[in-house]
Amino acid sequence: MSERPQIAIVLAGCGVFDGSEIHEAVLTMLAVDQQGAEYQCFAPNTWQARTIDHFTGHATAIAGDEDNRNVLAESARIARGQIKDLQEFKAKDYDAIIFPGGFGAALNLSDFAVKGADCEINHEVRRALEESYDEGIVIGAMCIAPTVIARVLGKHRVKLTIGNDTKVAAGLKKMGAEHENKAATEVCVDEEHKIVTTPCYMLAGSIKQVAEGTHNLVESVLDLI
Repeated sequence: MSERPQIAIVLAGCGVFDGSEIHEAVLTMLAVDQQGAEYQCFAPNTWQARTIDHFTGHATAIAGDEDNRNVLAESARIARGQIKDLQEFKAKDYDAIIFPGGFGAALNLSDFAVKGADCEINHEVRRALEESYDEGIVIGAMCIAPTVIARVLGKHRVKLTIGNDTKVAAGLKKMGAEHENKAATEVCVDEEHKIVTTPCYMLAGSIKQVAEGTHNLVESVLDLI
């Protein structure tokens, strides 16, 4: 097995409005590779909550429609086909697990976009997070994805950031997590629980800022390994 740190990256589809934010996902892979680690992409094998036409912004399908899309199949677009079903993830094989943002985190990995702090989490996502926490590997999340972490691990009083959105921050607190306001490129590091989060497109005004924030997140993740 490679001596380079092994990082699992969990995707939620392909596209900011109904899946993983593509810039955040690709820049995570780039930052991992540039900083001397290796990654393996995963995604839950489930259907999207909805499919959005990213040109018009309108929904073209919702859960149950024949032309709705599969999260794993859509995520494979970003991963160039090199992806595994999340049910194959085993925390003992990895040093860290990272969740890029995008509305897919709040629609497909969870239903935070619909239910807020009372959201439910995809069962494989929940298992992966609980197993990662119990195994002691580092957990990273960006943009809106920290809401998923809060729902599963908030009971441990984990410290997170989604930037400075007061409504979302209130949701994190309701789920038991502590929130820290951070700028677009800054990271919140919870050393006790080995969790790193950053706002990215919750605040970023350019892909350059997302690249910097993602680099900082991956650097902090690797520092905690």
